[in-house]
Amino acid sequence: MGVGILGTGSYLPAEVVTNEDLVRLVPDADPAWVSRKTMIQARRFAAPHEAASDLAAEAAREALAAAGLEAVDIDYLIVSTSTGDSPQPPTSTLVQDKIGANRAACFDINVVCAGFIFGSALANSLVSMNPTAKVLVIASDIYSRILDFGDRRTAVLFGDGAGAAVIGTVAEGYGFLDLELVSRGEASELIHVPAGGSRLPASAETVANGDHYFKMNGRGVREFVNSGVPPTFETLLKRAGIAVEDVDHFVPHQANGVMLAELVEATGLGAATTHLTLDRYGNVGSASVPVTLDEAARKGALKDGDLVLMAGFGGGMSVGAALVRWGGRKTR
Repeated sequence: MGVGILGTGSYLPAEVVTNEDLVRLVPDADPAWVSRKTMIQARRFAAPHEAASDLAAEAAREALAAAGLEAVDIDYLIVSTSTGDSPQPPTSTLVQDKIGANRAACFDINVVCAGFIFGSALANSLVSMNPTAKVLVIASDIYSRILDFGDRRTAVLFGDGAGAAVIGTVAEGYGFLDLELVSRGEASELIHVPAGGSRLPASAETVANGDHYFKMNGRGVREFVNSGVPPTFETLLKRAGIAVEDVDHFVPHQANGVMLAELVEATGLGAATTHLTLDRYGNVGSASVPVTLDEAARKGALKDGDLVLMAGFGGGMSVGAALVRWGGRKTR
């Protein structure tokens, strides 16, 4: 038996914020400059009443419907987020209550933009241990709430959204062929939110200093991706016995369109179809991989037996890559 994806879902908030709209929030962000440097044309921002759990619940319902399952069929519910509703309780428990997955054991993970791949690796292990189990992996982030709109280097990149996948048993030879997870804690300062935790609790001073905002060293992140991601792919493909030219689809984290073009060239993935949603949604954190995967699946782009390489990379710093043979789902 294999372990694979039974259904996918996604949810993007209703408010569309184009590059032209963004100028009102980020005065020195020229729309043409944003497009040229990132390939992002628009993003979605959550409504004031929406939190990460709300977006996650919507994506979860879509994934369950695609899998032909009910919420009560779920045994484990994993939420990847770095912008949870609050420090406690786990956002996953809030999602459980919203969708009625009352049988599920729930927990959150925070691997920032690599979180969906790490969550999928956990789901793969859980189903391998118990082949009857169904795992709902959701990634949900609302970055618009932690952006410093005075910093055009970061404020123009991010949007809000959620993506989900139901993972369970599939036919032999299908599903996850292998996964590779990498963490580099020595580079953790490249992406961080300084305040709000136990080292620097939130206070009037931290808010005044802007320490509750997302911080990123863009040049350092690009260097990390260029040096750290290609070897991760090489290790994964070699171990799986798959040549890079045999990969049919590449579903990467939607960080920056220019950077992704460089990555495709550096990794030899030019023959694969690279799926992009960043032009319309921007970087939606850990949700970017499942949102993009769901769009590709719903368009019918992923055919039975296709090889799909999914990859997330971000804060930590971390890289997660998963090689999936698409299809093989058993009828219920």
